[in-house]
Amino acid sequence: MGWFSGVGKAASEVLPVRLGGQRFPGKLATPVRMAGLDWALLWVTLALLMWGLVMVYSASVAMPDNPKFARYAHTHFLTRHVLALAVAFLAATLAFQVPMATWEKVAPWMFVVSLLLLILVLVPFIGKGVNGARRWISLGVMNFQPSELAKFAVLLYAADYMVRKMEVKERFFRAVLPMAVAIAVVGVLLLAEPDMGAFMVISVIAMGILFLGGVNARMFFVIATVVVVAFGLMVMLSEWRRERIFAYLDPWSDKYSMGKGYQLSHSLIAFGRGEIFGVGLGGSIEKLHWLPEAHTDFLMAVIGEEFGLIGVLVVIGLFMWMTRRIMHIGRQAIALDRLFAGLVAQGVGVWVGFQTFINIGVNLGALPTKGLTLPLMSYGGSAILMNLIALAVVLRIDYENRVLMRGGRV
Repeated sequence: MGWFSGVGKAASEVLPVRLGGQRFPGKLATPVRMAGLDWALLWVTLALLMWGLVMVYSASVAMPDNPKFARYAHTHFLTRHVLALAVAFLAATLAFQVPMATWEKVAPWMFVVSLLLLILVLVPFIGKGVNGARRWISLGVMNFQPSELAKFAVLLYAADYMVRKMEVKERFFRAVLPMAVAIAVVGVLLLAEPDMGAFMVISVIAMGILFLGGVNARMFFVIATVVVVAFGLMVMLSEWRRERIFAYLDPWSDKYSMGKGYQLSHSLIAFGRGEIFGVGLGGSIEKLHWLPEAHTDFLMAVIGEEFGLIGVLVVIGLFMWMTRRIMHIGRQAIALDRLFAGLVAQGVGVWVGFQTFINIGVNLGALPTKGLTLPLMSYGGSAILMNLIALAVVLRIDYENRVLMRGGRV
């Protein structure tokens, strides 16, 4: 069988589909409309974006009362978020027009561009530092975070790499080693910022595509073990990362001072105040300068306080449905012998699902605090931009699937 297994099964262990009088092999678990967009996925995306817009305003409206933000208007973050959404919608519209064959051709070049930007962000007077981290490049109208582009670029590169390696028979280490080196280079650059959260997401995206692309289970667990050991060493060798871990284990030991447990303890207080139905939109107390980063990393805590358990479950349900739908689109593409497109779609599903899981887990105190935003909802222009571009590519994959199933060409 070699070190690749599973991709052939995805296309062969399927139900035959009859289209236009011909039989096509393909796993189409649910019938789809033969033309147009996946409107359900589009509407769920818009719902999360609009809800996020409302919550960003709710979480940031009182921030100018803090002397640190005194020069900002109460609508400052709302205005910038609307601008980011406008830019992201334009970019996503353009991305949807690009055929998947073109994305496959430019995948290696996008990876190179992302590496160059990750280097540039570390250069003084180019990279912008915030709270001790140098992660942004100022573009005037918005600050761009190269690590967000790196997530998308690594996703495309890993999918393209797996397609190319499927075409030749190579020993496992010879085939996977170049990909491992590429991820290691990205990791070194991200840890220099530092941005361990982004590195974690990128590692999971790459590993997910390796697994979905057909790396056999034994070799996959070898890779997973190496990654887990690497992250463990990073924590052990970094004092401030160890402090974060210990704070996560007992956040209440440091709940009053602005220490490592302060943010998490106030996030838990916010969820506790929300109870079942929440205190109502705009009624959060924790966003009033108690909970740091309420409009970015800890937006879910404000949702929990204002909409309660019901609101939290609705958000989780929407993201679960979105992730499942994206993975289904990927399986359809693979069943139609479009391996690159299928792996890209499933990689986006892994990205959205894993980052949502980590963000909500951090907010609930189930995971150590990491600097990861809630996809589509948190304040952050770069994240919104790349999330919408990635979802536009998924919609393009679904569109091309429909065209092929109608007997057309892409």
